[in-house]
Amino acid sequence: MDVLIVGNGAREHALAWKISQSTLLGKLYVAPGNAGTRDLATNISIEVEDIDKLLSFALENNIDFTIVGPEIPLSLGLVDSFQEAGLSVFGPNKIASQMESSKVFSKNLMQKYDIPTAKSMVFSEYNDAIKYLASSKFPIVIKASGLAAGKGVFIVNSFNDGEKILDQLLRKKELGDAGGEIVVEEYLIGQEISVFAFVNEKYISELVAACDYKKAYDGDLGPNTGGMGAYSPPKLEYWNDDIKSEVLSKVMLPVVDAMVSEKIRYTGILYAGLILTDNGPMVLEFNCRLGDPEAQVVLPRLNGDFLNILMEIVKNQGSQSSLSWLEEECVGVVLTSEGYPEKYSKGYPIRGLEQQNKDIMVFHAGTVWDQVSEAIVTDGGRVLTLVAKGKDRGLVRDQVYSYVDKITFEGSTYRTDIGV
Repeated sequence: MDVLIVGNGAREHALAWKISQSTLLGKLYVAPGNAGTRDLATNISIEVEDIDKLLSFALENNIDFTIVGPEIPLSLGLVDSFQEAGLSVFGPNKIASQMESSKVFSKNLMQKYDIPTAKSMVFSEYNDAIKYLASSKFPIVIKASGLAAGKGVFIVNSFNDGEKILDQLLRKKELGDAGGEIVVEEYLIGQEISVFAFVNEKYISELVAACDYKKAYDGDLGPNTGGMGAYSPPKLEYWNDDIKSEVLSKVMLPVVDAMVSEKIRYTGILYAGLILTDNGPMVLEFNCRLGDPEAQVVLPRLNGDFLNILMEIVKNQGSQSSLSWLEEECVGVVLTSEGYPEKYSKGYPIRGLEQQNKDIMVFHAGTVWDQVSEAIVTDGGRVLTLVAKGKDRGLVRDQVYSYVDKITFEGSTYRTDIGV
């Protein structure tokens, strides 16, 4: 069976790594891929936004199954286009993917079906939003409704700070269409966790959870990023049978049922970003794909033929026996370019990758093979995710960090408190 994976991040490298273990796999392609995926698959130079070219490639190369990694092609309707052409593809269609691409859509759905979430208001006009802000208690949260690569959420501690954010989003349009509509919601206190399930209209898999680190610097300081590291499973006080049962019954199952009631076919990954409050788990956001860096610490724990599992879900099948999660700890640390998430330079050679270590998984993100120097060089803000797996989180964490300094490139930065 020939498979196409769409995307070029560490998540897609992890997907390719897991899919490559399937006994069903024939040829594997990744579009556009990175320097890591080229060791497992054939990279195809097509960007994730170019739905027409991706479709043409899939048809011309008789691709049997396509897996969509990032959110942008989902929001652009890649799944719809592939299905209309008679191709099998894993991921929610354009309407269903509004659970991620429109926070207004997901908020409305949660409110309609009593799924626990923060109280909120929606605005598209600056004057209306500023009036509401003037009467609000702080801190408060302002979110761009559309896709903003994890950088559209702002915790506001004063009216003046909020005024600046509203000006940036609604007047200056600094996030473009993504910030043309905003959600202003109450600030919730608690531990955040990411919860994932593989779902279709008739099936929801066993849940799996992870904790990620969004801030750029140690101690959760600095600007938001796409993610600086993660570990799975969360600590026992954040993820146990009681919490898992509550999340399943109050969040995940109601969303799947709501989609059926709304006559929206949701097939793919349902990712709930939750916060564990004194009043129980509450939804911060929904996403329609595996998180990054969460995928890098979740997929190594997946037990089963991953390709077969995804195919069953697309066929509107699925059984609890086909998917389970290993009782092991995974810790992943992201190496980034100096300056990320703001301005950074690219093109620096990465040294140390040739030092193979069977206990460390290296998932590439912002990397590319430079044909001139015949070396792997940096090509993005988040460059690599280093992952280790074992029975004890402390020992696993030590393994990862003992390897971090062996892989070097100019300006390499990372957090030192992942998994503490």
